[in-house]
Amino acid sequence: MSNDSSSGPPLAASPLTRAVLEIDEYASGLGWDQPARLFALVDTAHLRSQEPGLAAQLGLDSDEAAAPLTPIEQDEIPVGKALDEFLATIAWPEAVAGCALTVERLMLPPSAESSVPDGLDEAALTKWVAAHPKRQEVRMTVAVLRDGARESAVRLREKDSPTEVLTGSDLVPGLAEALAATFEA
Repeated sequence: MSNDSSSGPPLAASPLTRAVLEIDEYASGLGWDQPARLFALVDTAHLRSQEPGLAAQLGLDSDEAAAPLTPIEQDEIPVGKALDEFLATIAWPEAVAGCALTVERLMLPPSAESSVPDGLDEAALTKWVAAHPKRQEVRMTVAVLRDGARESAVRLREKDSPTEVLTGSDLVPGLAEALAATFEA
């Protein structure tokens, strides 16, 4: 079985996994050092029937290989506003089946976590991690559906290849929780 990146996500993947990998591929094409990006996930068939003009504009007006979920990028996330505060202000219309966020962060390997100095506030901790020699830059794409389904994709900058993307439903649980909260009334 070949893993040709030009063929897109595996067809056997769940619709949510396919959407996460599609967003990861899109973000990868933009390069690194990008701001966080928020996406609405809509049912492609519903979009075609309810908004045929928009579906045509997005190239979704035929059934050929259309993914079940279509990611639609939202307006830019305000600069200077904490991500959790921004997410707390979102309320999705009923037509939105789910949402996804792609964001870049610095991470430390588990072996380095024991060396974190005690008593650092968030700003000091961020500065300490940024200066750590074992830090790794990652791009995380996390998606949730109204029904509670979750999926994530994580890509390391040093292994920036479609074959090196790690996927799983609980890779970034805190961010998944914050996204799921955007669907709670």
